[in-house]
Amino acid sequence: MTLFKGTIVDATVISAPSSTKNKEGQRDPEMHQAAKGNQWYFGMKAHVGVDSNSKMIHSVVVTPANTADSTVLDQLLHGNETRVYGDQAYQSKRATIRAKAPKAPKAKDFTNRRCKWKGIVDQKVAARNHAKSKIRSRVEHSIGVIKRVFGFAKVRYRGLAKNATVYS
Repeated sequence: MTLFKGTIVDATVISAPSSTKNKEGQRDPEMHQAAKGNQWYFGMKAHVGVDSNSKMIHSVVVTPANTADSTVLDQLLHGNETRVYGDQAYQSKRATIRAKAPKAPKAKDFTNRRCKWKGIVDQKVAARNHAKSKIRSRVEHSIGVIKRVFGFAKVRYRGLAKNATVYS
């Protein structure tokens, strides 16, 4: 199957057991905590790059849960993109997108922008974000398949390297 010119990027937290009931008496040292909303999670993050047309996952990067989403953006792009979709975590990465896609020098950044500033909502930016989110939601379908159908809602092994081989 050929990849098209659009990539959607997103990340999801995959839980790890926080129990210390093991031989060493400690949690997995390669996993970390991250806050999402008012909830804290312990585990790792799976950063996913998905083709915007076919919903095919073309890249996965595994990091500790406290890693920012935008730090691995260059590893999620395949280099032939003309459009990159993402949530607000990727909004200041236009230079990274253009540097990673040299064959497509006019690669466009379709990440969501901040639409609320000092309590005032910019309706034009909110409408543009809504239109982008219709395409960006396709990555959530792929993440749902990874977590629910394939059963990767929790990590299976200790350490990032072992878990990374499961997702590759």
